Amino acid sequence: MPIKQSHYEIILSEYCNRESAIALLKNHRPYLEMIPSLRRPQESIITLPLPVARIRYPKQNNQNSITELPLICATQIPCDLAILMCDPEWKIKVGAEIMVFIHRPNEDFSDLLGRWRHTQIVLDKDYEWIMPIQEQHMLSEGGDKVYPLFILLNETEERIKKGLEGAYLPYLICELNLSLSEESLEQIVM
Repeated sequence: MPIKQSHYEIILSEYCNRESAIALLKNHRPYLEMIPSLRRPQESIITLPLPVARIRYPKQNNQNSITELPLICATQIPCDLAILMCDPEWKIKVGAEIMVFIHRPNEDFSDLLGRWRHTQIVLDKDYEWIMPIQEQHMLSEGGDKVYPLFILLNETEERIKKGLEGAYLPYLICELNLSLSEESLEQIVM
C-alpha cells in the first residue's frame, strides 16, 4: 500500500504535540538524553512544525559601502518538524536541535536525503527561529549542533531504509493506528 497524504498529515499533526514529540524521542535514546530536564520534559522542548528561520547571509564585500548590513531572509526549513531544546528554569533555547523528516507520499530516497542535506546547508549560516506566539520572548539563535531523525512507515520501500542505514542516519518506523477509515477522515476534515 503506498503512503497517502493523509498518513503524512496524521504523523505531522501527532508530533506537533510536545508529549508526542517526547514519546518519539524515547524511541531513540541518544536524542532523548539531549532533553535538558527529564524531570520537566514538557518545559524542556519546543516543537516547530514546518519551521521557519531568519537566515543571516554575510555582508558582501562592496567597496562603495563601508557599513553594509547583512541580508536577513525568512526561509522555510525543508524538514517537517524542528524540536528545540530549552532550559525550563531560564526559559531560553539551548544546545542541540533535532530536525524531523517524515517520509512523504511519492518521495524517494534521494528526495528524503536531499531535504536533510538542504537543511544542513541552510542552517550552516547564522540564523534564528521564528518562534510560536507563546514562545516569542525566548532567545532563539541557532543551536550548537543540528541532528536529523527520519520517520518512516511500514509502507516505506526497503531501499530507503537501506539508504538511511548506509548513510548512518537514524530512523524510526511509525505504526499508524488507522482506526478511522478514509471516509471518516474526510468527514472530520470537512
